[in-house]
Amino acid sequence: MLVALLVACIATSQAEDSYLAVTASGSGQLACSIATPVRLEGGENAEVAREIADALSFDLTLSGLFQVAAGDPERGGIRQGDFSFAPWKMAGAKLLVKSGFSVTAPDRLTVELRLYDVLQEKLLASKRFTGSSKEARKMAHAFSDEILRIMTGEAGPFTGKIAFVSKRSGNKEIYLMDYDGRNVQQLTKNRSINLNPDFFPNGRELIYTTYKNRNPDLYRREITTGAEAKVSAQRGLNVTAAVAPSGDRIALAMSKDGHSQLYLITPQGKQLARLTNSPALEVSPAWSPDGKRIAFVSDRLGRPQIFVMDADGTNVRRLTTSGSYNVEPRWAPKGGRIAYCRQMGGGFQIFVMNSDGGESSQLTSEGSNEHPRWSPDGRFITFSSKRGWKEGLYVMRADGTGQTKVSRSGGSDTHPVWSP
Repeated sequence: MLVALLVACIATSQAEDSYLAVTASGSGQLACSIATPVRLEGGENAEVAREIADALSFDLTLSGLFQVAAGDPERGGIRQGDFSFAPWKMAGAKLLVKSGFSVTAPDRLTVELRLYDVLQEKLLASKRFTGSSKEARKMAHAFSDEILRIMTGEAGPFTGKIAFVSKRSGNKEIYLMDYDGRNVQQLTKNRSINLNPDFFPNGRELIYTTYKNRNPDLYRREITTGAEAKVSAQRGLNVTAAVAPSGDRIALAMSKDGHSQLYLITPQGKQLARLTNSPALEVSPAWSPDGKRIAFVSDRLGRPQIFVMDADGTNVRRLTTSGSYNVEPRWAPKGGRIAYCRQMGGGFQIFVMNSDGGESSQLTSEGSNEHPRWSPDGRFITFSSKRGWKEGLYVMRADGTGQTKVSRSGGSDTHPVWSP
């Protein structure tokens, strides 16, 4: 178990005035140097040092707030008085991340990280973590979250996980990984087709559709224990399920009454309501953050388009008016935007529109891109992309910049979803 102890977290009002304005991706970037992690006690461990520095650099670069630089104009300690700010100033750094670690038997790792304002020569934040050496990256991600909190007033999402579908075993199974593609864990091993994972708000459970019983049934699964329970096994489709923000309802598409329509059920599978009743195919429900509305896909006008309705199925209205084929809506955590996919040419591209259907903008253009899902803070989007022969998982900033591949397997990876 990773244990974090907040040793100090100091942000002066003057520093906040300087830093809180640095929120726009690609603009107002601050030069941030990441010093090579140093050994504090115990034996040397080059792998731990490399993992800490790599995770910090990956996170802060992706954020778009920083011009990240590595290298050491000096090799002092990590505490004020144990190193000089002067070489860092000469190198152009405005911020400095110093870190040190101790590896003690048996496999006990302690990491201390500090963020400094180089120009003012002030400590902005300090944290100490203890755990196993395998958790070095997790500790660095946690400090990156803290850096974003200091800089913007809101913590980052870098300790989050991504659940996804992969064919790396030969079958479409559900996997879990760190958001940057590390520490991959296979969750299902039923040698069947498994699709559309979605997290419960507590982040400890997820739902997914599986064909393991020769019908697309909906299951829920505890991530840590692996315990599973059947939620919906109606004849025909039980697909594209989405858990409500409250965690007490699930919206999904079922075809038990003839063709695909949207329903509400409890996490135990009890039907609460039928939301749609039309001759069209209705799929892919997506909850608004307040749980009051649901976006969804319908071909009631002849081609798939995105609509929205109140959570009781009333007040249906069309959102997408451009493009002949729009699918896979997903509401941003703060509610103002919806990400979705539009068919263009021989593939799909990811767009974002206002939640009222206005001001649509295209985020991707290379390859074919699908399954957009927001990070819990709304700063980033994870998605699957086919750029070459196989599909892989990517992350990008919410404005489409910084597109970075994070999956590392030779198999096809799709359907990502970021944990709360």
